Amino acid sequence: MAAADPGGSREQSAQLAHYQAKLAYETDSADLRDALESGQDLVVVDGRSSEAYAAEHIAGAISIPHRSISQESLAGLSKASLYVAYCDGIGCNASTKTAIKLATAGFRVKELIGGLDWWKRDGYPTEGHAAGQGHAHQVHHAACGCAG
Repeated sequence: MAAADPGGSREQSAQLAHYQAKLAYETDSADLRDALESGQDLVVVDGRSSEAYAAEHIAGAISIPHRSISQESLAGLSKASLYVAYCDGIGCNASTKTAIKLATAGFRVKELIGGLDWWKRDGYPTEGHAAGQGHAHQVHHAACGCAG
């Protein structure tokens, strides 16, 4: 019979806290789509450049390039809403920089994991002059399997 691990419950607590924190501060494209469809009070924020936003962005998102975030650029935004920051995806950290700046200014914010890349891979709508052009990504339209 193995001896009880005195640090086991501490490690389990730390592990649980880690995963709860991830869900508190990150979201995926399926959860974001569900939140938008159910009318939750949230604002999707594209933290990339204005040019990248104009080319293609998540439908309904607003453009707040992270490099231009200031008290003035945030002045008209409600702090009651949840803000979901995104960028191109895995190889880009504009969403993290946007999230930091929004949180520093007192906004509730989550980061969209996978960014615009995973949003498009999941087949969700985009807008902009380049939306739907090219086929750099294979859209798979399959549910992620995490809804049940």
